Amino acid sequence: MTTHFAPSTDGTAIAFRTAGDPKAPAILLVHGWAQAGPCWQATTNRLSDRFHIVTIDLRGHGASDKPDDTAAYTDTALWGDDIAAVIAAAGLTRPVLVGWSYGSRVIAAHLATHGDAHLAGVVLAGGILAIGKAREDWMVGPASPGLDRDLYTDDLPRRLAATSRFVAACTTEPLDRTTYAELVGLNMLCPALARRGLFAADLDLRPTYAAMTCPGLVIHGLSDQVVAPQTGRAAASLMPKGRFIGYEGIGHAPFLESPDRFATDLAEFATACQAPT
Repeated sequence: MTTHFAPSTDGTAIAFRTAGDPKAPAILLVHGWAQAGPCWQATTNRLSDRFHIVTIDLRGHGASDKPDDTAAYTDTALWGDDIAAVIAAAGLTRPVLVGWSYGSRVIAAHLATHGDAHLAGVVLAGGILAIGKAREDWMVGPASPGLDRDLYTDDLPRRLAATSRFVAACTTEPLDRTTYAELVGLNMLCPALARRGLFAADLDLRPTYAAMTCPGLVIHGLSDQVVAPQTGRAAASLMPKGRFIGYEGIGHAPFLESPDRFATDLAEFATACQAPT
């Protein structure tokens, strides 16, 4: 997959990759905290024969620019503009947005600043509903990255060790060694300042999802130790056209732990949302 870049409104270059026929229905995959677009490879492999798949590297992550100003990670308008920039650069028409974990915050920013009339639907996978002081205790699990301060330290060995623990905690069963190593490596591309900035704001996403008018789907592992399963249920209940699917025995990364089922559920939702009316 070729990496492309879209300039956001503050000049930050946002990296994205595409697969599949550009004329096919579009799905834009938004990764989680400290990850990067390649984490979606299993989904891309399963759906690029039917959909135009676009994966993004969020600002501060992967191949995207990494601003050294905390404000670049707390401004909701910038997050919303990043998604808009990629949609425009990739030429997407009525895409389905899919957000893993922190990707829910990014999608909510886009909904709040750009609306949802141009979207076919929204899917959250282990998505969060609040950050900072707005986050309530019931929303997080014992492996939440907000609970391990070593994930944010400038001490590289400590940050690497903490990152390794965090990636391991994202799944109920160990990933194969190659996938695990790739995810740790992708995480380490996100510098400590950016990691700190991602949680520096105080933001409740619930009003935004309650105002969403397009269809929504929430997929959440019922054994998620990072974002509590009740957070997913709450998100689906907030969406006026929301639906919840719980994956028994699955943790924080349903698209990696149950890739065939996730791809099937996503494809069915996207097909229904994007069907001609």
